[in-house]
This record gives sequence, C-alpha cells and structure tokens, in this order.
Amino acid sequence: ERMHQRMQVHPEMMVRRRSIVEHPFGNLKQWILGNGRFLLRQLQGARTEMALAVNAYNLKRAINVMGARRLIELLG
Repeated sequence: ERMHQRMQVHPEMMVRRRSIVEHPFGNLKQWILGNGRFLLRQLQGARTEMALAVNAYNLKRAINVMGARRLIELLG
C-alpha cells in the first residue's frame, strides 16, 4: 500500500525505473536466455543460471564502457 501511494504521488519514479532496470533484463532474456526460459530446474539452478547471466552481461558492459585493456589493468 505504501508503494502504491508513493507511485500516486511520484509517477515519474516508475518511468525512471523502467528506463534504468528493464533494459538490462530485456537484454538478458534475449541475449543470454534466448527464449526467456531457464535451462536449469529448481530454484537453485535458476539462481545459478541467472547469476552467470548477470555476470556475463556486466562483464560485456564493462568491456564496452572501459575497453578490454583498461579492464584488465584494473583487475590485474
């Protein structure tokens, strides 16, 4: 109920959230998960698969933003 009230007072919060959060999840579903389904079953398998997908996505973004050489320098 509190969240609903906050959204009523500040509807721009949801617009901002969609622009920040929804894009990476959409990319993950298309790029990594393919058809949007997990290959592994049970909660632990799905968590593991999602963790790997998120790490791969973050690594790809870091390489695109900083470049591979700079990222290797920072990690080394």
